[in-house]
Amino acid sequence: MNAPAIETHNLRKVFNRDKVAVADLSLTVERGEVFGFLGPNGAGKTTSVKMLLGLLSPTSGNGSLLNAPLNDVSTRSKVGFLPEHFRFHDWLSANEFLTLHADLYQVSRTITQKRVPELLDRVALAPHADKKLGAFSKGMLQRVGLAQALLNEPELVFLDEPTSGLDPVGRRLVRDIIKDLRGQGTTIFLNSHFLSEVEVTCDRVAFIKNGEIVRTARMDALVEGELTLQIQARNISPTVIDGLQEWGKHIRQDEGHPGFQDSHQISMTIESEADLPTLNRYLVSQGVDVYEFSPQKVSLEDLFLQVVENDVI
Repeated sequence: MNAPAIETHNLRKVFNRDKVAVADLSLTVERGEVFGFLGPNGAGKTTSVKMLLGLLSPTSGNGSLLNAPLNDVSTRSKVGFLPEHFRFHDWLSANEFLTLHADLYQVSRTITQKRVPELLDRVALAPHADKKLGAFSKGMLQRVGLAQALLNEPELVFLDEPTSGLDPVGRRLVRDIIKDLRGQGTTIFLNSHFLSEVEVTCDRVAFIKNGEIVRTARMDALVEGELTLQIQARNISPTVIDGLQEWGKHIRQDEGHPGFQDSHQISMTIESEADLPTLNRYLVSQGVDVYEFSPQKVSLEDLFLQVVENDVI
C-alpha cells in the first residue's frame, strides 16, 4: 500500500508511425490524493488516460497502476472510470443499469441490492431509480455515470470532466463526493476544464502540453506567494525592462491608460510579495514615474493560460 497509486516513466504513444499523441508522460500519483490533470485540447490527456487504464498500449515507456503493470487486467476490478464521452443503455432504468455494471464487476447480488440504492441516493437520483436512461437529462446521465464509477468501491477513480453538463448544485454534489472519497483514502485522477473546481478540489495538479508534462505542483504551493503585477508608469526604458527580470518573468509592455500621458503598462509575474517594495524602489531609482502599482494573487486560470501560451511555466 506504500507504492504510489500511479507511476509512469517516459510513456510514449505514436499512431501511424509518425503521429505523436503522447511524447513523454512521467508522473507519480500518491495514494489517497486528488490529482488534477490539466492541458489544452489536443495535449494528449485522453490518450494518456487510456494508457493508464490499459485501453491503449504505449509505444514505449513503462508504468504501474496500484502496484501492478498498466496492462494487468485483474487490477481493473479496483478501478472506477467515468469517461468524458459515454453512451449508456437508453432502454435500461437507472436501477437496471447499475445492476448490470455491478454484475460486470462480479459484485455479489446481495451487496448490489444494498449498494445500488445507496449510490443513487448519493448522486441525488433515488426518485428516478426506475426511470429509463433515455429520459434522463445530460446532467442526470453524468450523475448516474458517477454512481457507476463507484460501484466496486474502487481504490482509484478516473473522472474525465465529471461536472460537464451539471448545474451549480450538481457540481457541488460532485465536489462533496470527491471530498468524501478522499476522506476514505480513495485516489482520484481528475481531468476537468472547470479550473475553479480543480482549484478547490485537488491536492496536486500536472500540466500537460504537446504530449509532455511541463509542470507538476501542489495546489497549496502552486499559487503561494506568486503574484501578477500591473504597473502604470512613464519613462520606462529598455534598460529598466531588462532590470525587471531580476524579480519577475513573463514581462510584457503595452500602451498605458489614456488618463496617464505617455505612460505604459507593464505586466509581469513575481514569485513573492516580499519583492514588491524592492521592485518599486528600483523603478523610482531609475527615474520611472509610477502611477499605479497593483499586485494580485495568481489564479490557476492564469497559470493554465501560461501553459497554453508558452513552452514552459
